[in-house]
Parts: sequence; C-alpha cells; structure tokens
Amino acid sequence: MITDPFQRLGLDREVLSVSQLNNRARRLLEDVFASVWVEGEISNLAKPASGHLYFTLKDSQAQVRCALFRQNAARVRQALRDGLAVKVRGRVSLFEGRGDYQLIVDALEPAGDGALRLAFEALKEKLAAEGLFAAERKRALPAHPRRIGIVSSPTGAVIRDIVSVFRRRAPLVELCLVPTAVQGREATGQIVRALQLADRAGFDALILARGGGSLEDLWCFNEEVVARAIAASQTPIVSAVGHETDVSISDFVADVRAPTPSAAAELLAPDSSELVQRLNSLQRRLQLYIQGRLAREHMRLDGLRRRMRHPGERLRQQAQRLDDLEMRLQRAVERRLNDRRERLARLHTHLAGQHPERALQLLRQRLASLAERLPRAMREGLKERRLQLHSQVQTLNVVSPLATLGRGYSILLDEHGRAIRRAGDTHPGQRLKARLGEGELDVRVEDNHVQPATLSLLD
Repeated sequence: MITDPFQRLGLDREVLSVSQLNNRARRLLEDVFASVWVEGEISNLAKPASGHLYFTLKDSQAQVRCALFRQNAARVRQALRDGLAVKVRGRVSLFEGRGDYQLIVDALEPAGDGALRLAFEALKEKLAAEGLFAAERKRALPAHPRRIGIVSSPTGAVIRDIVSVFRRRAPLVELCLVPTAVQGREATGQIVRALQLADRAGFDALILARGGGSLEDLWCFNEEVVARAIAASQTPIVSAVGHETDVSISDFVADVRAPTPSAAAELLAPDSSELVQRLNSLQRRLQLYIQGRLAREHMRLDGLRRRMRHPGERLRQQAQRLDDLEMRLQRAVERRLNDRRERLARLHTHLAGQHPERALQLLRQRLASLAERLPRAMREGLKERRLQLHSQVQTLNVVSPLATLGRGYSILLDEHGRAIRRAGDTHPGQRLKARLGEGELDVRVEDNHVQPATLSLLD
C-alpha cells in the first residue's frame, strides 16, 4: 500500500489496478489543489432530487466538471442557470468510479457584480413600466406618528441607531421591531412575511432598514417579491437600506427613501424640542387671545348692563307711546273725514251745475231761437238767390246764341248735332238742320262751292 502519493514507481515493472490508479490520482490532485478559486461560465446544470448540483464550468478554451453538494448549495443565494458567469471555490478531485476529473465546490458567487447589475436594471425597468415607482402612488408620511414598525435584523447597529434617534427626538413614539434576516437566501422570504405582518399590525409608518454592504449582501432588497410586498403595503414605508451611496429596488418602490437608517428615524421622529417650543408659542397665543376675548366680552356686558332698563319703565314708555299713537290716529281720522266732506260738497256743487235739465232748457231756448231765425233766413236766402239768378240770366242772354238768332241769324247743325262753321265741312246733297230764333228748318246742301255739284236725280 503506497501512502505517499508522490512516491515514484519502482524501476521494476509495477502494475496498478484501475482503482489504485484513480485513488492515487485523486489523492494527488486533492493534496496539490486543496482550495482554489476558478472563474467560468455554467453549462449543463443538473439539479437531481438529492439536492446536489452538478454543472460544467467552462471558458473559451476548456471546461471542468463541478459538483456542489447539498449542504453547500443551500448557502448559495444566487439562482443558478446555464450561461451565468460565476466564481467558485473548491478542491480539485477525481471521481474514482468513472475516472472523471472534477472540482468539488464549497462556495459560489457571481463573477463580479456585472450579472447582478444586469438583473438589477432589468427588474428596475420592469417595475417602472408597471408604475410601481410612480410618484402619484406614493403615500405621505404622518406628521406625528404614534406607533412605528421597524422591519430589520434584531442584532447590529441599525436598530440601535434608530432607537437612539427616537429616544432623543421623540421619546413618546412607540417603536416595535418586526425581526427578519437581512442577508442570505432565507432573507427574501422573511422580509416579505415581516412586511405583511407589519402592514396588518396598524402601524402609522414602517421603516425597512439594513446596514451597508456589497451588492451581493444587499441583494435580497433587490428581489421582485420584496418590491411587490412593499408596493402592496397600505402603511407608508421608509426604505433605509445600506449607506447613502447604496441604491436598491426597495428604495424606488418605497414611499420615501432615506440615505441611512438614522435619517429614516429623523424623517419620522418629530423633534420634541421644536414641538415644545411650538406648543409654548401656541399656548401664549391662546392665553393672549382668551384675555383679549374676555376683556371685549366684559366691555360688551357693561354696555348691555347700562342699556338694560326695568321692564315696568319699558311698559310705561310703551303705554305712553300707545296713547300718543291713538291721539294721532284720531286726529288723522278727523282730518281725513273733513277732507272727504269738503270734497263731497264740491262734487255736489259741480254735479248740480252739470244737471241735464238745465242743459235741456238751454237747448230748447236755442232750438226756439233757431226756429225763428230759419224762415227769415230762408226768405232772405231765396230773395238773394232770385237776384243772383236774374243777374245771371241777363248775363247769359247777352252772350247766348239765341239772342243772336233772335236778330235774324241761324245755326246749321249736321246729322250729329255739330255746328257747321265752314263750307268745306259739308258736301252737296248733305241734309242739315237750321236752328232759327224761333223753330228749326231742314235744309239740303245744293252746292258748297268747294266740290262740283252732282246731285242725285232721285232726291
């Protein structure tokens, strides 16, 4: 049995079995490479029911088989998948049963924070698109909270810093710790359950707090389930994860982000000294207001007291005023009645002057006078008309053609009764009517001396 794996084989021929060869090679590899860090990309990831993980770690030129047993796999917080760049720590060994060269992994972490940053940005973009970071959904912090829940680890400086701030600024505020892990694979589920429990407890506000650390240490606050638990909370949440330069998904989803846990406590802890000063100022203002109000009311009361009189005096005044009004009413009624009587008398006088009997008498007298004047006026009118007629008859006789006819003249009329003024208006054989001073004659034109006479022999 060879105990030293580095012992060289003898010069004489020594034959080893396969098992011996593999055993010696395993011991040799494990002694030389007892703990080594290797970086590469995961491929061919297998997850059997035993809980062990098997995968191949490769780079651009080579690959090595890796085994991550269950007790060590439980400590890996990062979800493994093909294509993930990681750094693993382990020992180089040999699986003797198949003679496979492999790396027994006892620790695994992402290769740098590049992969985590990519996952962080991808989740941030996804939740922002859903509106979980929108300003309109964020709730305002209470101005004077009474009960505040702190979701954090019960150990460490974070909880002490928060309690110290509240003890200094607002010792009357009730603080309740909702304990949870803040690092490791179990932290994500515990934080979600703690947030849900605190939201149902009826706190005025919640502080989600953790101290500083690397991106890997703070990664549980970048998980989607934690972000959605914060968004679903009905209680306002202040996120205080890490130092001032650390930014997590929880900070974006929470209602308010504080750079440190102490700053979160200061946001929710009203300064008791300022409150006392404000209370004293309000008390002084209230006292001054009450004193001024009392002085004004006393002055008003004195004025009312001076103005107030005995009811009997007030009744006497009212009785006197009633008597005065009664006398004024009587005088007004009498004056009104006198005015009505005087007006009635004037109306009677006016009515008597307008009585129809008098008007009829006047009309009868006028009618009698007109009846007397009418025959006289008719006679005088007829006489005047006769004189005018006689004058007009004389004037007419002077210009009348009958007067001319009376002196021996006659008027020739054609068959239409028109007077013949020229010989050319007639023609031989035409029958005319001659109007004389007394009577008429029927005549016939023998010759008008204008046209040749051609009388019919039958005429």
